[in-house]
Amino acid sequence: MASSNRSNRVEVPEAKAAMDRFKTEVASELGVNLKEGYNGDLTSKEAGSIGGEMVRRMIRKQEEQMK
Repeated sequence: MASSNRSNRVEVPEAKAAMDRFKTEVASELGVNLKEGYNGDLTSKEAGSIGGEMVRRMIRKQEEQMK
């Protein structure tokens, strides 16, 4: 049985800071106020909008690189 910690693990430790910056940038563009550390006061809609937009951008970038 997989633990929940494993699904949120960054595979390349050096990428964690970059992913945090990416998340902050996307949240800012979407008008969602992220703060350092715990953000458990976000609504599901806010958190989902950040994650969804991050995934859309990563997919778009990968598709562009495959052309």
